[in-house]
Amino acid sequence: MRFAAGVDVGSTQTKAVIMEDNGGGGPRLVARALVDTGAHVQKAAEHGFLAACREAGIPAQEVGFVVGTGYGRYKITFGNAQMTEITCHARGAAFLCPGTRTVIDMGGQDSKAISIGAQGEVLDFVMNDKCAAGTGRFLENAADVMGISLDEVGPLSLQGKQPVKITTVCTVFVESDILSYLAQGKKPEDILNGVHLAIARRTVSLARRVPIEPQIALTGGVARNIGMVRALEQVLGANLQVSAEAHFTGAIGAALFALEKMDQSFESAIWRPAHA
Repeated sequence: MRFAAGVDVGSTQTKAVIMEDNGGGGPRLVARALVDTGAHVQKAAEHGFLAACREAGIPAQEVGFVVGTGYGRYKITFGNAQMTEITCHARGAAFLCPGTRTVIDMGGQDSKAISIGAQGEVLDFVMNDKCAAGTGRFLENAADVMGISLDEVGPLSLQGKQPVKITTVCTVFVESDILSYLAQGKKPEDILNGVHLAIARRTVSLARRVPIEPQIALTGGVARNIGMVRALEQVLGANLQVSAEAHFTGAIGAALFALEKMDQSFESAIWRPAHA
């Protein structure tokens, strides 16, 4: 058994996975871990990696190669290599959803659309990292204003029959829109339905710059929101492929590259924790 790891340090959460390649059946996901990134990016990377190792039932020293990705990838001091999240999401999506040609990734603080080839190679991409519109942060703000948990937002939005029109997709100003509709007596589910559709339209508008080709995979933490999935499908007029591991797509892509790089390198990953 040969093990490699991918660690995706995102702005909100850090994802780590362990994959093995026994030479016969190809790469297999054996463990995953999810931790909050917080202010200490380096510690989050270490904690996520070690948690994944514990789930896999192996010591960190048995991991032959580690690839870091995400905005905090250069803080992964124990890693052997770093790769961009664009590249890793493309590779991970192709692995999780074979046949994918367009990847829509919605994370905590940014969103991106990636056109990929048959092997998961990046052909083109666009990214929204200057504004929280179309991200998990936007949905989190909406949930806070309405006094509900983030987990309730998606399912509740599906109950909306008359979605309100959200005039802004700015995280700063959406609060006033929501409060105005609540004061008018609009149903929470109709407001949330409108919020999801507004995000979906903004996201699809971004993605069409790629352009969009089937099959389409949704990745990132927002993929766990069923309301967002349905809103995107409504705006796109097409079904989305959403893997159960969508949240870990970037880390999985990084681990797949790590397996390949392990074959190309005589140097094994050496676990050197930066914090005792």
